[in-house]
Amino acid sequence: MSGSAAPGPGSAPCRFAHYFVVCGTDADSGLEPDELAGENFDQSPLRRTFKSKVLAHYPQNIEWNPFDQDAVNMLCMPKGLSFRTQIDNRDPQFHSFIITREDGSRTYGFVLTFYEEVTSKQICTAMQTLYQMHNAEQYSSVYASSSCSMDSLASSIDEGDATSLAKLQQYNSYDISRDTLYVSKCICLITPLPFMQACKKFLIQLYKAVTSQQPPPLPLESYIHNILYEVPLPPPGRSLKFYGVYEPIICQRPGPSELPLSDYPLREAFELLGLENLVQVFTCVLLEMQILLYSQDYQRLMTVAEGITTLLFPFQWQHVYVPILPASLLHFLDAPVPYLMGLQSKEGTDRSKLELPQEANLCFVDIDNHFIELPEEFPQFPNKLEFIQEISEVLLQFGIPPEGNLHCSESATKLKNLVLNDLVNDKKNGNIPSNTINMYELLKGNETIARLQALAKRTGVTVEKMTITAPMAEKERDVKLQCEEEELRDYKLNVQLREVFANRFTQMFADYESFVIQAAQDMESWLTNREQMQNFDKASFLSDQPEPYLPFLSHFIETQMFATFIDNKIMSQWEEKDAFLRVFDSRIEKIRLYNVRAPALRTSIYQKCSTLKEAGRLSIQRLISVDIVAPEPHVLYRERQQDDTQSIEQRLIKIDHTAIHPHLLDMKIGQGKYEQGFFPKLQSDVLATGPTNNNRWASRSATTQRRKDRLRQHSEHIGLDNDLREKYMQEARSLGKNLRQPKLSDLSPAVIAQTNWKFVEGLLKECRMKTKRMLVEKMGREAVELGHGEANITGLEENTLIASLCDLLERIWSHGLQVKQGKSALWSHLFQYQEREEKQEHMAESPVALGLERRKSDTGITLPTLRVSLIHDMRHIQNMSEIKTDVGRARAWIRLSLEKKLLSQHLKQLLSNQALAKKLYKRYAFLRCEEEREQFLYHLLSLNAVDYFCFTSVFTTIMIPYRTVIIPIKKLSNAITTSNPWICVSGELGDTGVMQIPKNLLEMTFECQNLGKLTTVQIGHDNSGLLAKWLVDCVMVRSEITGHTYKFPCGRWLGKGVDDGSLERILIGELITSTSDEDLGKQCRTPPQQKSPTTARRLSITSLTGKNTKPNAGQIQEGIGEAVNNIVKHFHKPEKERGSLTILLCGENGLVAALEQVFHHGFKSARIFHKNVFIWDFIEKAVAYFETTDQFGDNEEDVLLQRSSCKTFCHYVNAISTAPRNIGKDGKFQILVCLGTRDHFLPQWIPLLAECPAITRMYEENALLRDRMTVNSLLRVLQTLQDFNIILEGSLIKGVDV
Repeated sequence: MSGSAAPGPGSAPCRFAHYFVVCGTDADSGLEPDELAGENFDQSPLRRTFKSKVLAHYPQNIEWNPFDQDAVNMLCMPKGLSFRTQIDNRDPQFHSFIITREDGSRTYGFVLTFYEEVTSKQICTAMQTLYQMHNAEQYSSVYASSSCSMDSLASSIDEGDATSLAKLQQYNSYDISRDTLYVSKCICLITPLPFMQACKKFLIQLYKAVTSQQPPPLPLESYIHNILYEVPLPPPGRSLKFYGVYEPIICQRPGPSELPLSDYPLREAFELLGLENLVQVFTCVLLEMQILLYSQDYQRLMTVAEGITTLLFPFQWQHVYVPILPASLLHFLDAPVPYLMGLQSKEGTDRSKLELPQEANLCFVDIDNHFIELPEEFPQFPNKLEFIQEISEVLLQFGIPPEGNLHCSESATKLKNLVLNDLVNDKKNGNIPSNTINMYELLKGNETIARLQALAKRTGVTVEKMTITAPMAEKERDVKLQCEEEELRDYKLNVQLREVFANRFTQMFADYESFVIQAAQDMESWLTNREQMQNFDKASFLSDQPEPYLPFLSHFIETQMFATFIDNKIMSQWEEKDAFLRVFDSRIEKIRLYNVRAPALRTSIYQKCSTLKEAGRLSIQRLISVDIVAPEPHVLYRERQQDDTQSIEQRLIKIDHTAIHPHLLDMKIGQGKYEQGFFPKLQSDVLATGPTNNNRWASRSATTQRRKDRLRQHSEHIGLDNDLREKYMQEARSLGKNLRQPKLSDLSPAVIAQTNWKFVEGLLKECRMKTKRMLVEKMGREAVELGHGEANITGLEENTLIASLCDLLERIWSHGLQVKQGKSALWSHLFQYQEREEKQEHMAESPVALGLERRKSDTGITLPTLRVSLIHDMRHIQNMSEIKTDVGRARAWIRLSLEKKLLSQHLKQLLSNQALAKKLYKRYAFLRCEEEREQFLYHLLSLNAVDYFCFTSVFTTIMIPYRTVIIPIKKLSNAITTSNPWICVSGELGDTGVMQIPKNLLEMTFECQNLGKLTTVQIGHDNSGLLAKWLVDCVMVRSEITGHTYKFPCGRWLGKGVDDGSLERILIGELITSTSDEDLGKQCRTPPQQKSPTTARRLSITSLTGKNTKPNAGQIQEGIGEAVNNIVKHFHKPEKERGSLTILLCGENGLVAALEQVFHHGFKSARIFHKNVFIWDFIEKAVAYFETTDQFGDNEEDVLLQRSSCKTFCHYVNAISTAPRNIGKDGKFQILVCLGTRDHFLPQWIPLLAECPAITRMYEENALLRDRMTVNSLLRVLQTLQDFNIILEGSLIKGVDV
């Protein structure tokens, strides 16, 4: 009978276990080498792996969890069959596994592997033959190696060689006449929830029943049938007691308000890795890097993987999750997506021999050796030291050293194995005392009498009490109590550790709900537009966080697990809350009740978990006071079952779920025969199906299911069509994911090809989304829509997005590699391209991409063309001694190419060498899929629409060559001055100091530490020689690495007796974009960002041309308002987002220029005796007046204030006038305004100047400074700057001592 039928539609999903599986060797097919396992056939036959097979599984299939035979076989025996002889260790080994389906749902498997004697003569003979062939090959290789020359022929029979060969053959040998051959077999339970401890106990009791000298009380079919069909899942918040072969087993399930179920001991994970290492790996998992666990022990892989993912609460791992990667699936490591996988290490293999497709973003965890390799760049977990300290305190309370204990788990495992062996070999079946009366000896070995004995036990025959149920021996009781105490301690430790981790997230994300964007009105519109919607206000959230948290949080909120968490929050307004989210939100509510605080007052002060004492109280109560109990064993007759259930219910308080005890089944006589040491062939007809609804938990579940069905049918009529809704749901939840879980079972070339195609599609989709996000964030939504707007991305966010792009490119370049070379696949490809190109350079000229054009001025003097090519940029990176690794070089090259707007062009050039691409990549690789590759390059090309400084701002200590050109105005001046010119270039990261310009040269190059974005140039000369006067149009400075060119407009004379008599000037810079950039900017309707406004030559109102049009009073007042407003906006941005304050003060539309317009308005500018008059002349006359007068008014307070203001004003002006600098009068006015703004004196000085008698002589009556209302309005505007801490660039006020 086919086993697909279940006990009823509602009861089926509520079973404790879904399948029981037996895997092992198939005597009919014989020995079949497992080629997919990739074993070395140089190994001895006993060390090789052979194909295993699912021998039986019950039931045959379940509709809600179809049986995947290939996947289960691979995960039950990941290395295939293994053979042993009587001299080898044959201890049973327990491990668990997990099957994650493509939709993300999980099924758990629990496996006990043991060894059975091989009874098949065919297999024993095959093994003997394999050994004879192997020994012959070994002998010939030893003979060949020792007779490689005629001189050493005699050494072929050397005593040492002969002895070693003999030892080798004796140790690695099998003789059919001498040795007993054993083969591995496993029994497995597959369950919907990870009840690891309960399943382990059940399987061990089954194994004890098989290996014991006495048959079990009932046939094994009874126990397997019971756990498959009659033991329910405990409901949330309840505990369950059911029966194994010899003793009861207890498990419990957390309630709806508790942390989710986790049965894997975190103690082992912390002992294996150590606290420091575990926190680092945990951080890598949170940031969705590629995590590879490495151990000889399968259960260690599962324990660490499940332990770490458990600690992620309330977040859940969203990517590929294969804690045990079968040897036949090693190609999964080629997956260019985040993954968490476990790989079994072979005995004696070294880490260096393990070739991984890509390691740029890999966290490698060698569990057995207590060692981890971390990615080069990743942020630390917030408050890491305090966090580790808190966890240490919890661990020490339980006697666990925080540094871990590498051997602790091994010794514990050995102890458990010894105990198991004692129980198996004590001839007492694990629970029979040594003083058993002779009746038991009579029953021993007689299967019929043994069954009658079991029946008698259930019917209450008194003689049974004298024999079977006598108390346990003291030693056994002590061992049992010790195991129970250890299990309880592990459970308490689990709960407390999870509370500490959950508390960190509760503290960090206590206000997350305030930043969730609920844009859609209904679920259908949200699902339809999910990809275009921003669901979380990331910028506002980050601005609300403490500074130390930002590096981690800015990366974390970009992960898929965080996106899914926010999606679940939004979905919860239309459907039932996700279980993790419900528990997390309830914890946040508790925090708000006990600790009321304003969301804005975020601090980085560490707050310990305050609920440790209460943690787990409910769970431990459930374990001690069981509330779902199976009745005592009972007899064969099915009619008695219900009565027994009722009697047990009367004895126990509060039992509402009852599991039937194992009982005799209607089996054929003679089948299921007991034979010690051999797992019997089970009767499939009795295990194929369960009973019809014969207990209340099944019928109640069916009632619930019927209610759900009615509700579903109702919703189909009134709401969104379910099929359509499910389609939308799947699409929405797959956003940002490449391939959530590749299929384990089918290994046909077609399926592998399809999986790789999904990887290719996923990579392209990820590239599209990442580039779109980078553009939108950089430009701002308004800029995209209207063609203008201010950048609204933080420097931190930008760095996070670019790091994410670097990671994506590494994954793309790692996909489908033929042979891995180096840790960075991208740099390896670049390096091989470079070698090929350089070899061809002597035969033909290397192709050069001309990036920047010649920049022409009025004089025809230009910056020479910058030679730009992929190879050239690689050499820049290779010359950077600060970068030591290939991964670092690849990231630096990506950043440099992105900053130069050449990333797409460079990669296109790299991939144009098709011969190299074919040599390096398999046919299915992303880089060899032409259409997808072109789309990928197009997406990268779109990044040229905005300016990035991701190289300049990150590599702040490198030496950069700069080229500068001084462009004079030849028509009105000499091109070359006879004096000794000098220059000083300043940027956000420092300045060059004064550098002499070689005589008769207008161009020079210099090398200095990275200056960052350039801000000012100071240029001057010593006024020597006959042709000292110099009219400079502008100064151009270019970084020879990034190609960024800055123009510093001047348009003024340098020289005594001309213009304002200045021998040096401070010039404010602007970044110039190339024509191609401007064109692209026009196409995108967005001007290039991070650029100061175009600065026309600013000529003084009394300078040489006098042709510039004068602005009217309204325009001047508007200019003042705009300049002050820009400074206010500057300070309201987060510190890392602010641009250059120097430009806002001294640039074209800066505060200095705006105040110059105020002071120029109505200024009597007629030349007196052919001499120019400047604002500074008025300032000096005012100082002379203030220093000689005492007339300040009548009010005493006003007099004191005015005197103080006059004193500071005179002091500042005199300090500027006497400074050891040859600054002209307009330059001195600029310094005065900058100092007055910095020290908040401008609102005090301007009224003094407006009331100074000199104003009537030097200004017209209609001048703004002579209008009291205008002056008061000006003061109110300037007052808004009083609250800001203004720090001036050193070049602006150098030499001025105030």
